[in-house]
Formats: sequence, C-alpha cells, structure tokens
Amino acid sequence: MSSPEMFDGLMGGQVNLADYRGKVVLVVNTASQCGYTGQYAGLETLWKSRQREGLVIIGVPSNDFGGQEPGSATEIKKFCELNYGVTFPMAAKYAVRGPSAHPFYRNALSVLGSKAEPKWNFHKILIGKDGRPVATFASAVTPQSTELGQAITNALAVPKK
Repeated sequence: MSSPEMFDGLMGGQVNLADYRGKVVLVVNTASQCGYTGQYAGLETLWKSRQREGLVIIGVPSNDFGGQEPGSATEIKKFCELNYGVTFPMAAKYAVRGPSAHPFYRNALSVLGSKAEPKWNFHKILIGKDGRPVATFASAVTPQSTELGQAITNALAVPKK
C-alpha cells in the first residue's frame, strides 16, 4: 500500500503530496454520478483563480458511496475534461473510508478525528503548507462557499516553515 502522501495518478504516474509542501492542498473525493458532481466546475474555478496564490486541488475518485464512480480511469478523465474542463491533478480511484481506505484518509482521520472521514462524495480535506491536514468540509460545502474560501485564505497566510 502507498504512503499517506502518495497516490497513483489517474492516468499513470504519481500524485505526491510532498511535492506540494509550501502550498495549500485541497483533497476532494469525487464521483461522476453524484448529486454533487457539479462541484467539479466550482473546483476548477477555484483552482484557476487561486493556483497562483499557492492552492493545489487534488481530486480522488471513489466508488465508496452508492456506486457513483463506476468508470475506468479513462472514462473518469474523459468525463471530467468534457463536462467540466478539469485541469487540476486527479488521483487514481481509491477507497476513502473504512479499513481499505487510502493511507491519506486514515492519516487524516487520526489527525482530525471522525469529521475527516468522508460521509459522501465531494468531502474536502484542507492540508496546510506543512503537509498536515488542518480542516475538513462536508460535501454540501461548495468550492465557492465563504467557509471554505476563508479557510484557504487563512492557510495560505501561514508563513512557510
């Protein structure tokens, strides 16, 4: 199993959170057939508008909730690009809860407690510049919400160590 910082990339390669130290990272478990799937558009807008400030968004497709991400990597990539113009990094499909959850999610659970365990698709975990999880946001918290925006602003304001 991979480390808490290492995800396989959706189309090969690796998505290594260590590569983003000094930046603020928003990790979002995603799905193509969910009522929240429209958040892909908001995530892409957030990524494009705050990337220069040091925000990175990483999508982690998951089929853990209602079988709402049944597709292959190629199908997920095509869906995200054609429907939402997604350009932010996407990991391979992973379990995000329970004993088979990716180590990133198990680590976030140990750091932030039960609120870090996704209850549904498009749950968000914010990682500070030091690489540690700092906040979580329920699926209903949209990418353009004041709550998430303020947390990102606060995390970006923390000096690099």
